[in-house]
Amino acid sequence: MNLSKKLISSVLLFSAFTGLALSPEDSIVAASSAKENPLMMKDGETVSVVQLSIPNSQAMDRLTELGIDLAHRVHYHGKEIEVDAVVTPSEIKLLKMHGIHVKDTLITEKEWKQRAGERNKMVQEQKQLAASEDTVKILRANYFKNQSDMFLYVEAKSSAGMASSTILTASWKENGEEKTAVLSKIEDAGEYLYHSFMLPITDKPKNVSITSSLGGESSLKVTEWLGDKPDRPSRHYVQNFVDHYMDPTEINARLENLANTYPDIAEIVEMPNKTNGYRRLAQATIGKNSSAAVVVTSRAWGHEGGNGMILEMKNGGANLPLQVESAPQKVTVQLATDNEAKVKSTARDVVNILNRDAGHILSASTYRGNSGTSIVEPGSANLTDNLKAPGNVSRDPFTVKAIRIGKHRDGSKPGVLGYSQEHAREWVTPLVSVETAERLLRNYSHDSETRKLVDHLDIFIIPTMNPDGAHYSFYDFNMQRKNMTNYCGEAQSDSGLRNSWGVDLNRNHAVGSVFDGYVGASSSNCLSSLFAGPSETSEPESQNLVWLTDQNPNIKFAMNIHSYGGYFMWSPGAYTPERETLPRPSAGDEAYYWQASDHILNKIQEHRGTVILPSRTGPIPDVLYSAAGNSADFLWYEKGIYAWNFEVGADLWNKEKQEWELVGFQPPFEEGHEEAMEFSNGLLGLMDVAYEYSMDKKAPKSKISPNGRRFKNSVEATFTTNEPATIYYTLDGTRPTYRSKKLQLSGTREQAESLEINKTTTVNWFAADPSGNAENNYKPGKNVRYNSRTFLIK
Repeated sequence: MNLSKKLISSVLLFSAFTGLALSPEDSIVAASSAKENPLMMKDGETVSVVQLSIPNSQAMDRLTELGIDLAHRVHYHGKEIEVDAVVTPSEIKLLKMHGIHVKDTLITEKEWKQRAGERNKMVQEQKQLAASEDTVKILRANYFKNQSDMFLYVEAKSSAGMASSTILTASWKENGEEKTAVLSKIEDAGEYLYHSFMLPITDKPKNVSITSSLGGESSLKVTEWLGDKPDRPSRHYVQNFVDHYMDPTEINARLENLANTYPDIAEIVEMPNKTNGYRRLAQATIGKNSSAAVVVTSRAWGHEGGNGMILEMKNGGANLPLQVESAPQKVTVQLATDNEAKVKSTARDVVNILNRDAGHILSASTYRGNSGTSIVEPGSANLTDNLKAPGNVSRDPFTVKAIRIGKHRDGSKPGVLGYSQEHAREWVTPLVSVETAERLLRNYSHDSETRKLVDHLDIFIIPTMNPDGAHYSFYDFNMQRKNMTNYCGEAQSDSGLRNSWGVDLNRNHAVGSVFDGYVGASSSNCLSSLFAGPSETSEPESQNLVWLTDQNPNIKFAMNIHSYGGYFMWSPGAYTPERETLPRPSAGDEAYYWQASDHILNKIQEHRGTVILPSRTGPIPDVLYSAAGNSADFLWYEKGIYAWNFEVGADLWNKEKQEWELVGFQPPFEEGHEEAMEFSNGLLGLMDVAYEYSMDKKAPKSKISPNGRRFKNSVEATFTTNEPATIYYTLDGTRPTYRSKKLQLSGTREQAESLEINKTTTVNWFAADPSGNAENNYKPGKNVRYNSRTFLIK
């Protein structure tokens, strides 16, 4: 390979691993070789989410080796594989060299900016509405008798009705007891019409009062409704609480408001490990090519003084020595010159003297590890942290918050954990969490099904696990996946690489990690989209999840909410290069995962008919790919928590084109809203499962077939249970205990194994269900109520 080809290859491989769009300062790399290398990334490159067509598994391996930023959606067409990826134009050209082509483009940076603009417009409108107290007008307050029940129906209108923060709550007295209900917002074709509710009552109220979350109040006398009466009154259940994408600052305010409104059944849990913050050091790069460039970085955070610093390198005349003058906001480098006033300082010379004489306010380095042997040119630059979020977004370390919901929040009830946005760019996922919290609290007073869940469960909801990365995704780089902590060394820490710094929080956990030899993360490439961090659980965001489950051992169920692709998965989530997975769940646990999934997926389907495909349901490596160090594996293997993963955003079927269309990380809000509604249904479905778990006091029953007796040579014995339950068994005549062998699956996505018995054997066993009920009330060491069958082999 000649030198120019080596240069092209190394640059292309670097660009593939970084997944970067070059900033203007990156032009220094391309200046000397752009003509020889037409595939090199150009100034101002943007990223797009595209669907790639991969011809075979070998090309898929190559895609992984190159470190291309993959989404969570994978689809197989025989040998051909479709995957979604975040790529630049230069990466697309690189992929073509390996036979990988773009089949479709989902979203470009231009479209993202348009959607971000729509969100910002909505936020500003809502701020204006919330700035002043709204007015509430009750349109009607009627009671009526229908068949055997009496009903109360109320319509009211708010001057700020379209704002998601506008919650109208009705109150009235019924048989002397104070009653409340939240009104549903009614809108059509984007127009706000009114709020309303209808509930069965046992006594006619005299008056009904309406209060708004924005301060408005009104009351009206209740009168009898004399018009047509509905034959089948609908059940009152309030939903549709989210109406725009929300950044973490908005979300925390939303949680605080909910907890303050419902202090009897909700509270805020503040995580002890603050994030590193939405903040960066201020930087600048001066120079026209890589060997003559100098990178400077402020010692202070950008918002604490780094922004606005000026670096000037000047030529003051002939025969001048290299020297530095520093002031708090300006550093001037007098370049060394010869007797003809020509500069003779190299980039390395400038770096050395800056670090020596101005090192108290900034640090300096050559560009990306270059030797810096070329002569620098005079010039100046303003240092900046490049962060664009508005002033209301704090630059300080951020407190991650959970809202804890339950009538009994003392650990006495089974706990359910829902957490979202480990990956910053997945904007829909916090909406699922917020919508679910709103439904649980707003419907508690008048919906018996909601009350059942809140009274019997201890519910923890964390809408945003990665607030720093999420703020960065909203305001700076929409495809940000990781947090914002930079572990790259000096050679990879100029601001042109800023969109690739960070740790993938869903690869940072201590079970099945890349540090243990599992596939699906990087421990060495700090710019990889799958960078697992410097060590297991290095990040405060990951430590918070560990802390929460340590503090609340009653948590028995969890849902990790991601996007996109429409998957529903559970452990194991990682495998080795030889495709040896983490230990599979027992046959009984696997059956329980499938049974619970059936209920949860049916709840998702109820909203608009979305079906999570069988091919995308099951253990993670069976339906997607290996994800070393993911958080769900930590919850299952370390904590014994039944842990699932949503991938919201199922493909949409285009009937006209007869093809599936992908939705992406940040679909138009109309689609994002629908995804939030249906997967909130699913999260509540998980809570149904947890409720049934809490109420299950009935022991399982099991059978073995054949039922003992004599056999020639050998016999294959199989177990059946009347519900998902784990079989614990021994073959040596000893009592079975919870440390005995468990009946496993016979193979991937197969049924329970059978026991091959080829010598006279006594099988002792018992079944135990997920709720802890043991068959026949068997208590190892205390009684002998286990099952036993002897197989006599001639």
